[in-house]
Amino acid sequence: MTREGKGEPARAPRGILSRGRDPLALLSAEFDGVHDVWRSASGMVCVAGPESARAVLGNRDAVVAEASDFYRTRHGDFGPRAAQIRIGRAARALMRRHLDLRRRELPDLVTELLSPSSVWPDAGNLLVFRHLRDVLLHPDAPPQLHSTVEQIVHRAVLAGARRRHSPVSRLLFRRRALNVLHTEIRSRQRGFGVAHEPRDLLDVVVDESGPGSDPKDLAEVFLSFLFAAVGSVGFALGWSVYLLGTHPDRLAAEPSWTVREALRLWPVAWLFARTPSQVQELGGTEVAPRDQLAVCTYLVHRHPGYWERPDEFVPERWASAVPDGAYLPFGHGPHTCAGATVTMRLLEDLVELVTRDRRLSVTPHDGAGPQVGPALAPPRFTAVLTDRSDCPGRR
Repeated sequence: MTREGKGEPARAPRGILSRGRDPLALLSAEFDGVHDVWRSASGMVCVAGPESARAVLGNRDAVVAEASDFYRTRHGDFGPRAAQIRIGRAARALMRRHLDLRRRELPDLVTELLSPSSVWPDAGNLLVFRHLRDVLLHPDAPPQLHSTVEQIVHRAVLAGARRRHSPVSRLLFRRRALNVLHTEIRSRQRGFGVAHEPRDLLDVVVDESGPGSDPKDLAEVFLSFLFAAVGSVGFALGWSVYLLGTHPDRLAAEPSWTVREALRLWPVAWLFARTPSQVQELGGTEVAPRDQLAVCTYLVHRHPGYWERPDEFVPERWASAVPDGAYLPFGHGPHTCAGATVTMRLLEDLVELVTRDRRLSVTPHDGAGPQVGPALAPPRFTAVLTDRSDCPGRR
């Protein structure tokens, strides 16, 4: 139900997520820590070196044909670039105001939704959705629109949600949901040009896109916001809670260290697909427009040439200088995630609330492992929070 109607945060490279493969195991086995760009058995050209990854994602010298993930629609990149910039700037401002106004509500929300126990990663997604619901859609938006967006979260954003419904059911729901969104967008477009403060992120998309934009494209951009806010932020929170709960000796770590280390080990946006613009050499490998590049931030973040103890959860590493050039959780270059700063602040606040005055324990579900799709979601687990009555303040 996102930009491609599939619950995906970006285009998934062909083949790597199909035929029952474990893409993390496949790419990790192929990567030798020396050759940063190679032709994978999956048919892709994989990129795991920080320098090559930054060149591709930043699109220096126009090395790739596409540069955007967030604004990618079925018709190509939504544009012009000026509209992307306007939407990003207005969305950040609106989100920042919302978080400032609602920050005091977070403690009660954590208590209500997570105590005494909760099942993840759904719990994280639904907590984030509750907290951001009024900025995604203002409270006075049509009830049918609110209901539709909530159904999209449950049917397309939560990890594994698509497998819970038949293909026919998904297709019928997709048609109904998009029809509701298109109707609302056309209604808001009729008021284009009338000065007003944006009430929600759908207003931002409509107001800043310019007159004459196709409602179908605007619906996909809005759904990109929905997936990024509820899906990606929720999964990142889930990884933070999971890692702390399975490493109780790290519970006293600074929340900012925890969040950064969780995004290093398990970047939600773990694979970026691109197409070379011309025949060229990349990291010692010749690539051509017929190839598909796959920048794997999962491997960039675990590159042994840049990280000490790369596969270990060591939040304390963030107390000192780290190799920023090898850390790309939000992409890189002009199309870096527009809400990265806001996202980090919300994640740090939530991690602090979960761990500050409570004991956290985590029980992974039997056989549960990382849920690998276009987004990298945590395994299913149960988290139990117990009040630390003897520890009223921060540890």
